[in-house]
Amino acid sequence: MSGRPHIVLRDADREDAHALVTLWAECAGAGQDEGSEAFTQQSLWREPGVAEAAAALDFNLDRGKKIIVALVDGEIVGATVCTIGTMTPINLTRVLIVTEIQVSPRFRRKSVASTLLSAAASYGEEHNCEIVVAAIPVHSREPHRYLTKIGFNQIATVRAIQASKLRSRLTMKATNSRDTGKLIAVRRTLRRRTDARGHSRT
Repeated sequence: MSGRPHIVLRDADREDAHALVTLWAECAGAGQDEGSEAFTQQSLWREPGVAEAAAALDFNLDRGKKIIVALVDGEIVGATVCTIGTMTPINLTRVLIVTEIQVSPRFRRKSVASTLLSAAASYGEEHNCEIVVAAIPVHSREPHRYLTKIGFNQIATVRAIQASKLRSRLTMKATNSRDTGKLIAVRRTLRRRTDARGHSRT
């Protein structure tokens, strides 16, 4: 495909569930050859069914998220998610958080991402956002380079773990800490008794 296609933007709704599952799966598949970091990211991806995707769209849209989709010839070829927040929980500096910048591998370098970001920026301006934050997977080298080129700076690191693993490891750490504390206490008691016996003999 040569040249830049005509891109149409609109807000997503639950009827887009099937098309968005297809887009996410296509993008996830394209990232499989990007090294160990990509493998780690892929382990967090689970392709949903259409019914689950529709329910998830309802869930997110009901909680104030805006999902913008890009269409070429009626096909959804890109999407991004916008959330309005504040820089910290204790000030009113408004922030636009842009996540899930997804573009079909067949339409990359066709201005789809820049068109989506432009629409996101306009949405942020409408809500008086002073800062735009973009969160993208660590292994996505091309988006990182693109965002750096247009002026985004790294301000945070996002890490992920399965909830069950986190609870298990925190429980294990707490248990080990208690056991270690008990062992230290026992050793101190034995040391004091030994010292006391030594003093009594002198």
